Amino acid sequence: FLAVAVGSAQVQQEPSAETTEDTSININCSHPNIQTNEYINWYRQLPGRGFEYLVGTLKGSKDLQAPAGRLSVAADRRSSALWLARPQRGDAAVYYCALGA
Repeated sequence: FLAVAVGSAQVQQEPSAETTEDTSININCSHPNIQTNEYINWYRQLPGRGFEYLVGTLKGSKDLQAPAGRLSVAADRRSSALWLARPQRGDAAVYYCALGA
């Protein structure tokens, strides 16, 4: 299982993160210049497919249905982490965080 994180100018992510099946993983994203009204959104792109919206929030923590997991945002909103619970082979993808109003 390979989770690759790619960032843009507004966000910084780890270049890559790896885990094995059924081993939970955190993918971290830093967004120090986030604006008050901007959502923190997470997407993934499975091999050979389009983008899939996963979850977004302004603050706090939010459950993720598929794949199972959770998005947690630091209290100061300067960083967030996407926690994938017991990922499966089909969850191998490029995971992106992005800011949006």
